[in-house]
Amino acid sequence: MKNTHTVDYSKEHKIYLRNEKNKKLLVYFAQIVILILLFALWEILTKHNILDVFFFSSPTRVLKTITSLYKNGELFYHMKITLEETLIAFILATGMGFIIAFVLWLSEYTRKISEPYLVVLNSLPKVALGPIIIIWMGAGKNAIITMAILIVIIVTIMSVLNSFLSCDKDMILLCKSLGANKLQTFFKVVLPNSLPDIVTIFKINIGLSWIGAIMGEYLVSRAGLGYLLIYGSQVFNLDLVITSTFLLCTLASIMYFAVSLFEKFVNSQRTQIRS
Repeated sequence: MKNTHTVDYSKEHKIYLRNEKNKKLLVYFAQIVILILLFALWEILTKHNILDVFFFSSPTRVLKTITSLYKNGELFYHMKITLEETLIAFILATGMGFIIAFVLWLSEYTRKISEPYLVVLNSLPKVALGPIIIIWMGAGKNAIITMAILIVIIVTIMSVLNSFLSCDKDMILLCKSLGANKLQTFFKVVLPNSLPDIVTIFKINIGLSWIGAIMGEYLVSRAGLGYLLIYGSQVFNLDLVITSTFLLCTLASIMYFAVSLFEKFVNSQRTQIRS
């Protein structure tokens, strides 16, 4: 028999939940309105020659450029390449970073040995490694993905590890006193406690992955949105540059929205467990 668990909230709590929902809707509405106003202001300023369209383009010119790329069959081709590189780098770097952070959490000895190396690697300018990456990985997609991974993974390791270490020490001691081993303590206490921080790290990694992919395409690419940015700047086609930037922002926003949905799912699961 399937058990159903329903929570009977008080009238005051229902009012509170409704007010919170209305606040969120108001925030979303304000964000959309501000975005529309910014585009409208941009169009007005360029239409009245207050801003030079050669340097600043305009929403209508961006739309025309997107239409032109679509008709030429280049729009989704370049978007697909950059999105694929970014997603691969995001998944690999986040996954490897989480695993390495877990290993470092398990062993304090290993953590203390690796700490200075992590700090040095994090401070190292990744662009300086570009020529080496190209020699090692070749002038192609692998080099771009490697560049993005290097940008994301160290930040992931340090952030996830700090989240693990910030777990309530009293809870960990309680688990030990009850006979739990390290793995049991991790999955029962440390990981659930770190989930909100991990979701935040996911959000940060989205931006870093896009930065890494575009930096990689700056170094070596024959296609992708980074390639369009470089090509547009070389031929002084600012419409193409700003259009590529707009497409990057759109794709990054979609990824951010996906992680936000995951965050809502995690929060709902935590609420159900607590109740």
